[in-house]
Amino acid sequence: MEELLKIEDLRIHFLDAAPERYAVDGISFSMARGEILGLVGESGSGKTVTAMSICGLLPRDNVDAKGTVTLDGKDLLHSDEKTLLTYLGDELAVVFQEPMSSMNPVMKIGPQVEEALRIHTKLSKAERKRKAIEALEMAELSDPETVYNKYPHQLSGGQLQRVMIAAAIINEPQLLLADEPTTALDVTIQGQILNLLIKLNRDKNISILFISHNLQVVRKLCSRVIVMKRGKIVENGNVEDVFLHPQHDYTKELIAAIPDRSRRLI
Repeated sequence: MEELLKIEDLRIHFLDAAPERYAVDGISFSMARGEILGLVGESGSGKTVTAMSICGLLPRDNVDAKGTVTLDGKDLLHSDEKTLLTYLGDELAVVFQEPMSSMNPVMKIGPQVEEALRIHTKLSKAERKRKAIEALEMAELSDPETVYNKYPHQLSGGQLQRVMIAAAIINEPQLLLADEPTTALDVTIQGQILNLLIKLNRDKNISILFISHNLQVVRKLCSRVIVMKRGKIVENGNVEDVFLHPQHDYTKELIAAIPDRSRRLI
């Protein structure tokens, strides 16, 4: 398969941390176009810092970043902020864990979904609205025209996460970074969001890097999984192989922590 994302010897050190403490410590992996890849680890394992390195959201005045991160051959780690903005929201999009904290509470949903279009296209106001409503419909929100005119506080958590997904996919990016997007949702809504991501991957060929601490969720969504601990990759392979035949003790601990009933339901 064609390579889309490539990370080589990525090392991230926060300048206010101890000199020997690397948030990400020399990791390397690649991701194929059209793939859904899971990045798993406990809090502090380096998975979210890895994602932030990809999308250029690390605080540059407090980070020493080494290695390479390329998307379709374009440098993401060392590009200036202006160049990164041309990628973010167009070729690369992000969905975060807490949609309410990522949205402007005093702005209606429609203009927030349209933001990437305003930045990256010259579409008219009417065309932007049409595409925004299409994106909300694609994200499986019922009555998208009504949702378009609502404020964030008028929607449920599950609806807001769908809005965030709509805003992320409106320009049909090559890569979607999903950082714990289902953690704050109940199990039923969580399953619906995972099925939506699978559908977007299948129908739009959007590659997805799915960051999570939950191995059972990753097993439902991803074809391959990378397990991180203390800034390093400790396991990398087909998700079923890793789940059924884990090689590293830490992976075995993650699997053992899944309640027996939940494991049977996967």
